[in-house]
Amino acid sequence: MDNYESLKIENQLCFPLYASAKEVIKKYKPYLEQIDLTYTQYITMMVLWEYGQINVKDLGERLYLDSGTLTPLLKKLERKGLIERKRSDIDERNVDVTLTQKGILLREKSVSIPQSVGNCINLTQEEAVTLYKILYKILGK
Repeated sequence: MDNYESLKIENQLCFPLYASAKEVIKKYKPYLEQIDLTYTQYITMMVLWEYGQINVKDLGERLYLDSGTLTPLLKKLERKGLIERKRSDIDERNVDVTLTQKGILLREKSVSIPQSVGNCINLTQEEAVTLYKILYKILGK
């Protein structure tokens, strides 16, 4: 028995998760180019479309992103005119993120993206549901 068997890449759970995530994100690229968003900008907008307004800390927690990643991303979305950032009226230490009218309108252009990407992934509906549950179990949800 090889002492280093545990170090082989094909024996790692993390590698197929990592590679699969990259492949799925790659499938989003042509759709996201049409609306001028990166994948990370897109998932940020998805949270905002759901909530309308959210503070930066809660947004980071929902997306599993730290402030070092989130802050430049939000600045880019603000420059595109999709969001506004402002200090919270309740607590000035917090920054709230709100959709602009342009950001709200982008939702309609994006509504078909999940189905389009889903059609590109070779999983049955049952397999997709099972995978979804397993991935969220890994995330502790």
